[in-house]
Order: sequence, then structure tokens, then C-alpha cells
Amino acid sequence: MSLGMTDPMHFDKRAEVYERARPPYPDVLWERLGELGVLRPRMRVLDVGAGAGLATAPLVAAGADVTAIEPGHALAERLRARLPEVDVLVTTAEDADLPDAAFDLVVIATTVHWLDLDVVLPALHRAIAPGGHLAVWRNAFGDPEVRTPFRDRVQEIADRRDPATVRTGPGELDTEEWLRRLTRSGHFTENHTAHFRWTIDLDADQIHDLFSTFSDWHEAEVDAAAQAVRDLGGSVTEHYVTPLIVLDRAPDPTAA
Repeated sequence: MSLGMTDPMHFDKRAEVYERARPPYPDVLWERLGELGVLRPRMRVLDVGAGAGLATAPLVAAGADVTAIEPGHALAERLRARLPEVDVLVTTAEDADLPDAAFDLVVIATTVHWLDLDVVLPALHRAIAPGGHLAVWRNAFGDPEVRTPFRDRVQEIADRRDPATVRTGPGELDTEEWLRRLTRSGHFTENHTAHFRWTIDLDADQIHDLFSTFSDWHEAEVDAAAQAVRDLGGSVTEHYVTPLIVLDRAPDPTAA
């Protein structure tokens, strides 16, 4: 669910909360990357927009040699402290100076909507070795196929928003449109798409922390979401979806 205008540095200002509040990506996602052969030990991996390491840590655990791009200084410091073996570049993906053919896999986890794809995709194409891959995914907080009393309350909060402040662009689960945007330049071609559905139980404090990390949620709205959990018994089961797009590096930028 996308609400409001956003501030990409919101995450850095709340680095500590972000690190503890964001739920991990589901195990099945990592299993799928392994099954597809795009993530293996000793692979050279670039994690774009790494944050506090939500994707970085599992990449390291898989045996990859990881470089991370993170523009937020606070988040980058937390990432370095947590994973000292990772080379952390404190810059944006647009400004990063990446060597040619240096990576077997590039990961963009929960950050693709912040990127200028016209700039980033050609740069990543140059940085990925022939035969390499680009994997894009995010956790979508709320499954539109599962209605719950808590999600009804969240929707009520969203409905009170000024329509002029709603974020534009593809939705979190508009996988076909994201796939089109990621392949239209010809730098990458489709390999695999999937949607993983999963659940997590969260109490009011965890919901408050999590929703406070959403850059398009204001303090009063976060408080209202936490109060909804209290009203519903103090804990809720959230139904989430993680869409995955895996792309092949095209032989040349004009590949269809």
C-alpha cells in the first residue's frame, strides 16, 4: 500500500528502528535464488540500497563476496558494524563508480522505486559480468487477497489521506509494470518472476516501529495503526507478499 509523498533519507534518520523493525525476507526467496543458480558461494554480489543489511546478511551467509551501496551515513555505519566483511560504498546508485564486469549478481531489494532507472540500468549492465543477473524484490506489507480487521483499519487510515499526496508510479505488487520498466531499455531480459506469500505475528509496539519506518506515514497515522492492534487484542497476523523479478544481463543494450 503506497501512501503519501516520500523522503528517501527518512530511513537513515530512523536507522536504529529500521534495523530492528523491518521483517526479514522469506526463506523461500533465498531458496528460489539458489534453485535458479543466480546465488551461489563465492559469487560477486552488489547489494543496491542495502540499508542496515536486510538482504546483505543473507547474501553473506550464502557465501557471496558482497559489496553494498548505501547513501545513508547512519545506515552505512550500522551495516559496517554488523557485517565488517562487506565493502560498503556510501553513495547513491546513480553516483556510484562501479568497475566493469565486476559482479555476477546485482540485488535491488526494497529500493527500486527510489532509483532513476534510465541512469542506473546502463550502469549496472556495465558492472555485471556476461552471464550475470539482476534480482529485484521487496516486501509488500499487506496481501490484497487477504482481508483482516487490522487491514481494514489500515485502509481507513489511508482513506483519510489527501489524494494529492498519494505516491505515484507502479504499486508494490504491479510486477508486470516493474518488469516492463526494468527491461524496456534492452539492458536486461526476463528470467523468472514469482510472488511469495507469508505471514508474521506482530504486537502493537512492533507495528508502531514498523510503520514508523515507512517514509509515507506520519506520526499520528503510525500511532493510529498501533492503537488498532491494541483494539484488536494486542497482536495481529499480517499477510505479506514478496514479489521477485530475476533478469538476465543482455549481451548488448539493444537486446530485446
